[in-house]
Amino acid sequence: MILRRTSGLRLLSTLLDGLAVIGTSGLAADVPLRYREQTLDVAGERRIVRVPDGYMLEVLADDLDEPRLLEFTPNGDLFIGSSSGEVYRLPPPYTDPTVLVELDDYPHSIAFREGEMLIAQNHGLYRAPYRAGEARIDADDVKLLAKLPGGAGHSSRTVRVGPDGRVYVSLGISGNCSDQYLGKGYPFEDRRGGVLVLNEGGQAPTWEAYASGLRNPVGFDWQPGTSGLYVSNNGPDHWGYDLPPEYFSRAEPNSFHGMPWFQYDGEQVRRDDCTGRSPPRPRGEVTPPVATFPARSAPMGVAFVPKDAMTLALVGDAIVALHGSWAILPAGGAGGDPATQRSPKIVVVRFEDGEAQRVDDLVTGFQLPNGKRWARPVGVAIGPDRALYFTSDEGTSSGLLRYFVGGNGAVFRLRPSATAAE
Repeated sequence: MILRRTSGLRLLSTLLDGLAVIGTSGLAADVPLRYREQTLDVAGERRIVRVPDGYMLEVLADDLDEPRLLEFTPNGDLFIGSSSGEVYRLPPPYTDPTVLVELDDYPHSIAFREGEMLIAQNHGLYRAPYRAGEARIDADDVKLLAKLPGGAGHSSRTVRVGPDGRVYVSLGISGNCSDQYLGKGYPFEDRRGGVLVLNEGGQAPTWEAYASGLRNPVGFDWQPGTSGLYVSNNGPDHWGYDLPPEYFSRAEPNSFHGMPWFQYDGEQVRRDDCTGRSPPRPRGEVTPPVATFPARSAPMGVAFVPKDAMTLALVGDAIVALHGSWAILPAGGAGGDPATQRSPKIVVVRFEDGEAQRVDDLVTGFQLPNGKRWARPVGVAIGPDRALYFTSDEGTSSGLLRYFVGGNGAVFRLRPSATAAE
């Protein structure tokens, strides 16, 4: 069942059908999605995408420089971090991005709490006073709140404020087999690979390990109604093109997800001997993923669908951006036919009765038959209008156009359409 912009008895019938499908659990993983093809103009090029029936995809802005994760404020403004150093602000209708502040340490993600903005950069979590509607802040007002292990290799840092009001940050280890771990016995700069939570109860804020053993957990979100924290995770590259699968995992306090010492191969947890140091915890304590994506898909942002957004059938499900990857067949190296790369897409992890059941496509078509990508999704968020917003950090401009005008990233919106096919 797809919720459309209808009127009168037709709208009432649609809503009742959806409620009947959802039943008492409030979740409906058994409801299949129907799709349609849509033509989209992107930077002057005609593109064909596949979207859920009853929805349409729009390009809101296509001149951002490497945008990454996105966050809405209570007043409806949209903020986007970037790997180019800019923090963007887009007030409704989200078509005119301006630079709120420019920084020099990869402001990958933004979060808000009362009176201040939090900015996760490679070497630390920063904050700045912020009042709703401000169009510009001074870089000198952005102050360090808590240092983070930084450095090259998986340099993004994701910040979110949890339902408990605490501040959470995710960060990856530097490579495939880096001897790095969120635990005792490791120096500060090697305490990487998982989710941290900020302890602000003492004289100075300190980090506590929340979930460890995740190679590159870019996106995470809490399931509505359960407060369960779920995280996407990029697996290593040294097992080839098809293994190990990428993870979608439930992160519990003190959970251990194994990497780089253990890998889940789709059926069982296996020992990976790519690092010489003994595992900090035994195989039996490894938390396997609740769902997987094909290897080399590069999962990024995560956003759960609240009860009044998207289709009723997707309420409680998790939307995940798959960035696609550089790996090609047969061995997973970088050289060869780009048409065999994993395609970027937007997918949804379907839940029923609080448990992940399967992964369905949501929006596809970002990669052409020759392997060229015209979009690579990164951040996902549900907007104030209850539509889905997502960023692409490359692909919408190319060649000389990109060289002269810059800004090859974009913001997209997937929203209900009254004119979509029935």
